[in-house]
This record gives sequence, C-alpha cells and structure tokens, in this order.
Amino acid sequence: MFWENHSVGPIVILQASASSGMGVAEHCKNTYMELQRKKVHRYVVFKIDEKKKEVVVEKTGGPAESYDDFLASLPENDCRYAVYDYDFVTSENCQKSKIFFIAWLVLQMLYLVEFRALAPSVARIRPKMLYATSKERFRRELEGIHYEIQATDPTEVDLEVLQERAN
Repeated sequence: MFWENHSVGPIVILQASASSGMGVAEHCKNTYMELQRKKVHRYVVFKIDEKKKEVVVEKTGGPAESYDDFLASLPENDCRYAVYDYDFVTSENCQKSKIFFIAWLVLQMLYLVEFRALAPSVARIRPKMLYATSKERFRRELEGIHYEIQATDPTEVDLEVLQERAN
C-alpha cells in the first residue's frame, strides 16, 4: 500500500492508495536461497527502491562476518528488511542454524519548536509506512524463515534476543 501526504495546516494526513505492497526483485529470492541452502551469506539486507517499486538487495555479508558486522550494516535512521543466518550450539551440544527475518522499522524523531514536543518527521513517516505495508508480501516470498523480529531500535535486535528465540 502506498501512502500519500495531504497537509491541512499543521496537520498531516496519511492516506492509503489502492496499491498494496512493493514487488520483489528476482535477485532477492536468489540471494536468499544462497543464504538458506548454500550458506554463501551470513546475512542479506534488503531495501525498497521506490523508483523501481520493488524490494532489492542492498548488501550481503559473507559467512565469516559477525553479528556486529550485520548490525553495522543497518542504517541508523532508515528502514530495511534483513535476514540473518544464526548458528548456535544447543544444550545437548548440537550445532544448529535458524534464519531470522528482521523488519528494521526505525523512525527518526524531530523536535518541533512550535509544539514544544517530540514529533515524527513527516519525511520519515512515508518510508516507515512503505516498509510496514510491504513487509508481509515480501516475507511470504522467503520460504524457510524460522523467526521474525520487528525492531524499532537497536535493543530489539541484540544478540541475546536471537539467542532467546532460538533456544
């Protein structure tokens, strides 16, 4: 679903248009399959290309890259989708792997002097809405996801969160 901004004085109204979700580039599915089946990537970060009206691969991380490398690849003030192949050892000493889908839906805050309060920046609301409304369609294209995390700040994607979910 695409969101359109309509300003009425100091109030901004977001209105949904008829489209629902973005398309998914074939390269996204192929890159995900490389992560899932061939273990070529540790993680894949995806972004919405508004000009192409589809989700595309932004970055991949090699099998030796760490979770910190993955976190560093997520932008501070913009939304993304990502998949992370989390390897761990169970209490029975068995090596396991689980694939996490992460919807990184951060929203930059902006101080408005007129209202003397924190309010979301209008420029940042549209991307968050695009990512939120396109998430389910994109997620369905990636078969074999074990867990999903929707994060709005770094604490929601700490390594401990993955460890708790995987065990």
